[in-house]
Order: sequence, then structure tokens, then C-alpha cells
Amino acid sequence: MKAKRLAMLLSASLGALAIATAAQAQMSAADIAKLGTTLTPMGAEKAGNAAGTIPAWDGGLTRVPAGVNFKAAGYYPDPFPNDKPLFTITAANMERYKDNLSPGQMAMLRQYPTYKLPVYQSRRTAAYPEGHYRETRDCASKAKLSTGGNGVTGCTGGTPFPVPKNGLEAIWNHSLHYKGDTFAMHWSQAAVTASGDYALVKFEYEYDFSYGNLSKTAAQREPNLILNYLQEVTAPARLAGQILLVKDTVDQAKEPRSAWTYNPGQRRVRLAPNVAYDNPGTAADGLRTNDDFGMFNGATDRYEWTLVGKREMYIPYNSYRLTDPKLKYADLLRPGHINQDHTRYELHRVYVVDAKLKAGTSHIYSRRTFYIDEDSHNVVLVDKYDGRGQLWRFAELHNEVWYNVPMWFGTVEVHHDLQSRRYIAMGLRSEESKIYEPIKRSAADYTPQALRGAGTR
Repeated sequence: MKAKRLAMLLSASLGALAIATAAQAQMSAADIAKLGTTLTPMGAEKAGNAAGTIPAWDGGLTRVPAGVNFKAAGYYPDPFPNDKPLFTITAANMERYKDNLSPGQMAMLRQYPTYKLPVYQSRRTAAYPEGHYRETRDCASKAKLSTGGNGVTGCTGGTPFPVPKNGLEAIWNHSLHYKGDTFAMHWSQAAVTASGDYALVKFEYEYDFSYGNLSKTAAQREPNLILNYLQEVTAPARLAGQILLVKDTVDQAKEPRSAWTYNPGQRRVRLAPNVAYDNPGTAADGLRTNDDFGMFNGATDRYEWTLVGKREMYIPYNSYRLTDPKLKYADLLRPGHINQDHTRYELHRVYVVDAKLKAGTSHIYSRRTFYIDEDSHNVVLVDKYDGRGQLWRFAELHNEVWYNVPMWFGTVEVHHDLQSRRYIAMGLRSEESKIYEPIKRSAADYTPQALRGAGTR
């Protein structure tokens, strides 16, 4: 018993040492010089792969393509309308491609004969504003993990660790890469039963970023604040008028996120301390946790994070067809999974990050494996395991580049429950009128007092 306890203490000490070392690690001047040369400005390998199946990054998609009829705040037409699938992965042939698939993808292929992955030509369209590239380069020499690894210090904008050296750096890149300044959008979500029944829940959102907001100077950005986030339910009638306000912080162990809700029935604003970790998400029918939103958000302190390495994988990419106004939700939402005829997968390099629950902490997921696109630093796939260590849930984030910004952004986000055969599809936009609309707001617009006023208007 003493030997076992000594081994546990040694393991914990080594883990703490690794985090402490990581907290002091910064990119060298030689490595920073590679950004924009042999590496992309975001730290990805600029070159394609040896097989030629992944092309070199040539700057991404940074302007409205010629011949595309794009209107501000409206949907983004597909810049590659003539592309056809190169091949399709199904349960019948998935063994041939298993080295490029996650366990969750393979479980979906086994479970649903109608689930498939149409694979297209790989197009490295990921792009961000030049201002974000400059801040990323500047941040690379300053960023540190805070004590315990549950935050980032040293910069107020930029992707903090363009070449991540450990799992915590990789997941913080996902949380802090550029996601816009201050903007509004509408989208719907549907919790779909095993038989295919669902009821749409419609939302209006506002995002007001502090970290990385390119319309604000560093002095104007609030320390330790990622963003102000406002969510209002507009349908169905029984939920309409519910409003959630969140102030999301960088280091949530030091300063937990603050959240308030407005209930139209009671006409009261209340603190909402449970909008975190594995508490249920809004109107999600128990199919996602709060920290599932956006594939992962919030505090990192309940997991041990390991950067397993980099892999070439078939992942959702350039998913413009899912936001085409001609696509109706009734055609997209099917039993078991969304209609895969409208999806697009491509071969890209991803960071693989394995997160295992720490001893003495709690979460409904004992383990999560994240697959992070190297070009955008965004999580695109997640395998989620239950307390027995069995694969339980699988999530995938379809995405597109909003070429007028430019910005890589997730569109339809799907969380599957492999045991109940249900799923929730979030970010449905093909029947919505407002995709991405820049707005002007002040800090006073995101307070409990402002929330009370918004709820009584």
C-alpha cells in the first residue's frame, strides 16, 4: 500500500511538474520565424502531404469567390459547387480507411447502415484576418499556461500556442482562436428521437468577444474575459422569452464564468451557476453538457490533457451545402443521424488530444478524445466515453469559411448518443435569415440590469 501511494504521489508530482514546465514554455525566436514561411500564420504545416492527398496551404479563402452572389448577413454560397465525391466511406469498406477514422466515426458506420462519409477533394480554405495573424505571432513569444494549466496569460488576443507542445495548449488554442468581434446570428436546434421525431428550438444569439476582438485595442479588452454571450429562445412558445447571459472567463478556476437567466414567466433575473461542466445544456433533452457546446468550452481543470500526436483524418470540411436555403430541416433531420447526402468530408491533418478525468473530480464523461484541425485550431470530432470506459457519445462539427471576414466557423454541430440512438443537431441555419451580422454593443449591454430590461420589453 505504501508503494502504491508513493507511486501515486510521484505520478501527481510529475504531472504538476509537466504543467509548471509548460507554463514557462514559449516559442523560440527560430520557431516564431517559421510562422508564415514553412508554417502557416496559425502554425500548421504549410506543405501538403507526401501522397499529394492533402494540398499545400496557399492562404485560404479570404474573399468572396468570383461568381458567388453573397449578401452581407445572409448565407454563404458554396464556392465549390461543381465538386463531386472522390469516394464514399461506408460500413462495407471502412476497414480500408480505418487509419484515418476515429472510433466514433467507425461506431456510427457500424450502427447505422445509412451513415456514410462522402469524401471530396481536400481544400485548405481555413483563413483568419491579418490582425489575428499578427497577434498570434506576437502572442507566441509571450503566452503561458496559468498555474494548473487552467488559463492563459501574457496576451489578450491571438492563438496563444500556434505549435502546441501539450494537450492543454492545444485545447486552449481551440478556445481562444479568432471567432469574430461582436455579432448577432440566428439558428435552430433539434433533439431527434430514435424514430426521427423532433421539435425545433429557435435561438437568437449575440457574441461580444473581448479576447482577440480586432475592433478593440489591447487596453480596451477586459482582462481575463473571453466574451459576453447572450442567448434568447424565440420558439417554441412554451420556451420563448428565456434569456441566458454568460460572461466567459479565461481562467475559470481563478474566476469562474458568471451566468444569469431571465425567466419570462417569473419576470425575474437569477444567477445561473450551473451553466458549466456537465450540467445539461439549454433545451438539449439531456443530449449534451454545457461544456459540450462548441465541441468544448470552459474550465479544463477536471481532466488530464495529453497531446497524443498528429494524424491525417477524414473530417467535416467546407460544409456549405448544410446552410443552403434550398435545404429544409425536414430533409436534413433523419432517424439516427443527419442526412449525410448533404455533408462533405476531406482529408486533413489533426491534433489528437486525449482528456482523462482526474481522480477526485466528477464528470459524466470519464474520457474524451478531441480531434483538432491543424489549420483552424478548432475541434471537429470528439469521442466521448462513459464511466465504464465504453464509447458512449460522438460529436462532429461541420464547418465553412465565412470568406467576407475571413473566419473559419462551425455550422451544424451534431452530438450523437450511441446507446439511446438519439442525437441533437445544433447550429441549423438553412432556414434562418441572419447568419452573421456585425453589431455594435458596449459592456453595459451585457449586465444583469440590461438582461432584465431586455426581458421586459
